[in-house]
Amino acid sequence: MFMAATDFCIRDYRTADADITLTIFQRAVREVASQNYTPAELEAWAGHIDRHVWANSLERQFTWVAMQESLPAGFASLTEGGHLDMLFVSPDHQRCGVASALLMTAEQAVRQRGMNRMTTEASLTALPFFEAQGFEIVKAQAIERRGQVLRNYRMEKALHEARDAR
Repeated sequence: MFMAATDFCIRDYRTADADITLTIFQRAVREVASQNYTPAELEAWAGHIDRHVWANSLERQFTWVAMQESLPAGFASLTEGGHLDMLFVSPDHQRCGVASALLMTAEQAVRQRGMNRMTTEASLTALPFFEAQGFEIVKAQAIERRGQVLRNYRMEKALHEARDAR
């Protein structure tokens, strides 16, 4: 699936994308989320990730990669049940519309599967983005990971039928 935006496109995930998506994830967490989480929390979140477990997880989901020419700009993954598991944008491509385009792609996939609701778990850093995209907080959470407690929000969004742009 391709979706043109200003200067990037969204394409389906490929097995060879495991390393680039892991790098985007780790850089986004360590560089962008550092404004809301401590160094120990960031390391618990993004450190010590088994590449094979990572790759298997993305291959079992619906996953897309945003590309700017030949450079990966971000990625998103969606479970069969309409849960947006991951949405991360490279620190080099923040605030360029990449996250919005990836989210739109995921929402379209949810609608195509006949579902009218999408869920996610948003970090403190991502919360404003998801609220601006129409997600509502279901509950605040404290997730324990590698001895650290990470705060985030369970969120959901009601999806309406996409309208023809005629």
